[in-house]
Amino acid sequence: MGAYCNDDLSLSPAYSFASARDLRLSKHVHDNVHGNIFLDPLALKFIDTEQFQRLRDLKQLGMTNMVYPGAVHSRFEHSLGVYWLAGEAVQKLKDYQGLELGIDHFDIQTVKIAGLLHDVGHGPFSHLFEREFLPLVLGGSNWHHEEMSVKIVDHIVDEHNIDIDPEMVKKVKEMILASSEHSLPKGKKEKLFLYDIVANGRNGIDVDKFDYIARDCRACGLGCNFQFERLMETMRVLGDEICYRAKEYLTIHKMFATRADLYRTVYTHPKVKAVELMLVDALVKANDYLHISSYIHDPCEYWKLDDSIIKTIETAPDPELKESRDLMLRIRRRNLYQFCNEYAVPKDKLEHFKAVTTQDIVCSQKNTGVTLKEEDVAVTNVRIDLTRGRHNPLESINFFKDYESDEKFTIPDDRVSHLLPTSYQDMIVRVYAKKPELVGAISDAFENFQLKTYGIKAQVHSTPEKKKQRIS
Repeated sequence: MGAYCNDDLSLSPAYSFASARDLRLSKHVHDNVHGNIFLDPLALKFIDTEQFQRLRDLKQLGMTNMVYPGAVHSRFEHSLGVYWLAGEAVQKLKDYQGLELGIDHFDIQTVKIAGLLHDVGHGPFSHLFEREFLPLVLGGSNWHHEEMSVKIVDHIVDEHNIDIDPEMVKKVKEMILASSEHSLPKGKKEKLFLYDIVANGRNGIDVDKFDYIARDCRACGLGCNFQFERLMETMRVLGDEICYRAKEYLTIHKMFATRADLYRTVYTHPKVKAVELMLVDALVKANDYLHISSYIHDPCEYWKLDDSIIKTIETAPDPELKESRDLMLRIRRRNLYQFCNEYAVPKDKLEHFKAVTTQDIVCSQKNTGVTLKEEDVAVTNVRIDLTRGRHNPLESINFFKDYESDEKFTIPDDRVSHLLPTSYQDMIVRVYAKKPELVGAISDAFENFQLKTYGIKAQVHSTPEKKKQRIS
């Protein structure tokens, strides 16, 4: 990844998408990624509500700041960034193809508001809340923050009597759900290309990724050589779908590769996952007393739930929260679950991979004089891909030759470069010891599990003896 340059992230002047009159009525904000952005009057009506302001208290990257101290940016600033880029993207399409596509002020406003509100229903601690906590306390919950976002949109409109066209609200909610399993069938939407901008369910290229990739790289001190501006300048609608110039194939590949690199080095960093595993345990133990999971059923209550739940657990004197408090104290004192080892699932085993469990490890323990229990072990199965699992996401993208051409086509990656990957997903199995004195026994059991499952030790090297003997 190349050097990061903030100056390069400033897009064209605000006058490219708004009239002078619009700007006089807008609020001027300086964003540390995109530079000067302007919030229009309708957007401000949503922003200046307690439901939206809650996003200030949700860290974009959850507990990642325990490893990357600068990663303390919030869903609030990310949402403003997506709002801005959504407006830039649809305005560029209007500038280049407005008459042909029939893009009007209604469309521009709708896409911008969808970008602003796409994460308004997000849970605490990044995706940990819905992907790891809720399934444990609700028995395999299939709850998604996008569904809550659309409920909160309705709640904000009703609660604050926002004067907005009901048709616009309907389309905003559809755009928020566009990449989820609750998306409407394509044939039921007009101007389908507009649904590709905020949350693209067709191929994964959207302004949500444009913003969080740039913002997260900056916050964590990483370089980012993916330039989303090139894609926004060259995109074109063909057959009701946003397509990209063929020469931008590698730019798009860099986007997916940069995202995968963020997952590997930041979002699923072994120490970050150790903290998250402990936080999930603390939340699960506190749930019966604090009823955290009950908040997801009512948007009137849900907006009150944010990252401050940690402070509630830490400061409450209630004996029912003692186990959770103790876990949070361990996190504060850096007495984390000990990372024992990891391995990448062999490529030929990925298709039929079954998630490894604590029971698998405990059942593989050796006769070492230590008897392991499931509650002594933590296992995490980390999937890192290019957004389409084992498939190449670029196969879903349509390209065009040049601006004189009306033909769209896909590009096989072997026509571009033989250096591009032929596999698009990693599955990494990691095991942790909840007590430092058990690192050795758990590491041995983990190695034995690999031998039983694959006939080889798939890990890179054995757990260092010094780590096995460490007792805190």
